[in-house]
Amino acid sequence: MEDLLREGFAQLGLPLTEEALARFYIDYSYLEERSRVMNLTAIHGARDVAQLHFLDCAALLPAAPFPGASVIDVGSGAGFPGLPLKIAQPDIRLTLLDSQAKRVQFLEELCERLGFDDVTCLYTRAEEAPEALRSQFDIAVSRAVARLYLLCELCLPFVRIGGVFLAMKGPDCAEEVTEAERAIRTLGGDTAEILPYTIPGTEIVHSIVRIRKVADTPAKYPRRWAKMQKEHL
Repeated sequence: MEDLLREGFAQLGLPLTEEALARFYIDYSYLEERSRVMNLTAIHGARDVAQLHFLDCAALLPAAPFPGASVIDVGSGAGFPGLPLKIAQPDIRLTLLDSQAKRVQFLEELCERLGFDDVTCLYTRAEEAPEALRSQFDIAVSRAVARLYLLCELCLPFVRIGGVFLAMKGPDCAEEVTEAERAIRTLGGDTAEILPYTIPGTEIVHSIVRIRKVADTPAKYPRRWAKMQKEHL
């Protein structure tokens, strides 16, 4: 795993400290341990976790000004992409949000093992999150499996004006971006940019959809999940 991460970070043009390497190994070990009894990830083994989780998530770092930023990971699941970002860039102020209590408990336990006492783990649905979180973050990130127009309604309300939302998508996401254009404008976003990248050490191409926040999100958004799905923005 060490060689994969060193080579991968070098290909991404990112530094990798010894402390970060140790934390990636802690993350991997606890993820493997807890995945035996919890549905956390379908990806297992040092090579696949290093490439398909850690390096895939680290590819977000060049896409926005992460140093010292306040970051919310919406639908964090097993901590992706938030925790690899925090490991690689420990000065970010990170909030992990997930709607499953068992996953949030796992995230709390993992953060303790990683020595991160400054990460907030929240058990809530994004559309039901405390009002105090609205417009509070420099960067929102999400690797959740949902159409982009839905992710925009869930994530853009958390972002301050001047901040950015980064959605992790597959290689062919142009149709999703077109589908989401009206939602992006309605929610205060600027024109979406598609940033393709190849996961280091693989031939797998993914995309980052980068949306800058240029106006306040109207107070009525986000709506309830069922309404979001029924009434497309």
